Amino acid sequence: MFSIIIPCQKPSVYLKECLECITCLDYVDFEVIVLPDEYVETQQCCVSTDIDFTKIKIVPTGSVLPGAKRNIGARQSQGEILAFIDDDAYPAKDWLKNTSRVFEDKNVIALGGPGLTPPDDSFWQQVSGAMYLSWFSGANPKRFWPLGQKHAVDDWPSMNFFVRRDDFLAIGGFAENYWPGEDTKLCLDLITHFFISPLPRGRLSGGRIIYDPSVIVYHHRRKNLAKHLKQAGQFGWQRGLFAKKFPANSRKIKYFLPSLFLLFALFGWLALFLPQPLNLIYFLLWLIYFVSLIISFVQIYAKIKKIKIALATLVYIPLTHFWYGVNFLKGMFLKP
Repeated sequence: MFSIIIPCQKPSVYLKECLECITCLDYVDFEVIVLPDEYVETQQCCVSTDIDFTKIKIVPTGSVLPGAKRNIGARQSQGEILAFIDDDAYPAKDWLKNTSRVFEDKNVIALGGPGLTPPDDSFWQQVSGAMYLSWFSGANPKRFWPLGQKHAVDDWPSMNFFVRRDDFLAIGGFAENYWPGEDTKLCLDLITHFFISPLPRGRLSGGRIIYDPSVIVYHHRRKNLAKHLKQAGQFGWQRGLFAKKFPANSRKIKYFLPSLFLLFALFGWLALFLPQPLNLIYFLLWLIYFVSLIISFVQIYAKIKKIKIALATLVYIPLTHFWYGVNFLKGMFLKP
């Protein structure tokens, strides 16, 4: 049995879409726990009157962070597996069926899958999602597109994340004082508690948290550039803070690259004062960046097959790199 846990502030169009899709899953053994700030009738969260309301439990939480809401939902749950999904996401029809196969392996304690941009999102929402579909532009394209085969990971976002209930409760659940980043801390706690295996540079092996590209949800993106950058900045600040506090799954070179690019853009011109041919390094590094940008465009277009959206990412990518880089440095060096 799965317990699907959905934190939210209040009912929304996206939440109703999420619940409608959950009722269409090709799997029957589940419950749904919706966690708004204040109590609402179950019917207020749904569009169709054909929904089996007995599967849906409304648990008001007050105005607390998402990690605290998820912990409350976990304590109220009855399922063996906790299924976390955001209220602005909705699952593919085979979401739970594909997940149940992975958890047949008793050594798996947690699982994550990609969150694709819904095809009916607006143009700029699709640009916001497409921007992350190459390694250079977003560092983790498999989080946003089904890539590769099942493999171990040490970090996964909670918009599409499963964990065995007993293991989740054994480590105390989500850290309630972090948002965003509560999911990164949870993954680190799971790895540390159950599978200590030091690797070079302080990293830990995450052999029991599995990524499966067939476990898909559709996750709505930010509606314009300002909201996109605000979210990217929040993630940058959190990752910078965690690179300092929790290096095992956050102190990775890919998370530092936007800040290095920012510093290069601000101070790289000083290389022009170097003697020839060393001063050519400045132009070489800019050339590498722009070539990487074009490669990202090609990779993004190869996935989505929408030329205008792929072209628009050429604006989003460098702006996101700058703003993420600024906030990563803030997280690293400023007190929260």
